[in-house]
Amino acid sequence: MSQHTSRAIRIEQNGGPEQLKLVAVAVGEPGPGEIRIRHHAVGLNFIDVYQRSGLYPMPLPLQLGMEAAGVVEAVGAGVSHLKVGDRAAYASQPPGSYCELRVMPAKCVCRLPDAISFETGAAMMLKGLTAQYLLKRTLPQGGLQAGDFVLFHAAAGGVGLIACQWARALGLQLIGTAGSDAKCALAKQHGAAFVINYSSEDFLARVKEITAGKGVKAVYDSVGKDTWDKSLDCLAPFGLMASFGNASGPVAPFAPGILGPKGSLYVTRQTLFSHIGTRDSTQAMADDLFAAVTSGQVTIRIDQRYPLADAAQAHRDLEARKTTGCTILTL
Repeated sequence: MSQHTSRAIRIEQNGGPEQLKLVAVAVGEPGPGEIRIRHHAVGLNFIDVYQRSGLYPMPLPLQLGMEAAGVVEAVGAGVSHLKVGDRAAYASQPPGSYCELRVMPAKCVCRLPDAISFETGAAMMLKGLTAQYLLKRTLPQGGLQAGDFVLFHAAAGGVGLIACQWARALGLQLIGTAGSDAKCALAKQHGAAFVINYSSEDFLARVKEITAGKGVKAVYDSVGKDTWDKSLDCLAPFGLMASFGNASGPVAPFAPGILGPKGSLYVTRQTLFSHIGTRDSTQAMADDLFAAVTSGQVTIRIDQRYPLADAAQAHRDLEARKTTGCTILTL
């Protein structure tokens, strides 16, 4: 069995960015249902931070990274949707994209349209598929129609800027929150109907003002602990609270009984990996995302690029809220 060598970023134990180590790893041939892919660019996401810190426990040692784009080098038995030489991109379990070369399950890897660059492909898969399932699949009772208000926290981040543009294309009035005036301006520029700087304004009071006291049909929240309580109070009756991250820490336990007096609210905790659990759903979501990007409805903004060896600095900047849009590691 032939072996190839790849540089990779790995952690031996949970902790801070200093745990990220550049190592050489051996990469073999793909087995049934697998491919070997040579990366051209790798995406960085907050879930990488959660796995590094231990908030999302994973077996150690761990090669981090959930998305990338590159060229298929070898295809295992039973894989029919990809062939050697295909340009491809993915957001996928298990982690391991922080590397030059890897063997991985083929089911979540999609052919990348020629019109989309490797860098864009690496930056857009996890964040773009997340925006897709939130706005198209994680819906309040009765769905969302043009003109409806939704609240989206961290609107200037990678997922947020994609969601702002996609919501505008769908005719939704997205109210975006961010932590600075510059980030608010960025969200507005990308399609948010309204923006709120939550570090200087009370976002609950502003949401009530914007919606004439009615509240929003859905809140999409990746911030977690810091925004949870007020977000529930932003919802209209029968509204949906969709939690999909914990950037400020996990949400504290709460009594379901509080949801009744607040308007018979719905609460859900979403993860991309439930939505891309099958080959068919992965491809359908990716096709929708690719169409949104190639049509120009959604532009993928890459604001930070770091060499693979500088992954620790990339994590520091992400955690310090110094980043906007998408961040990639280059090879």
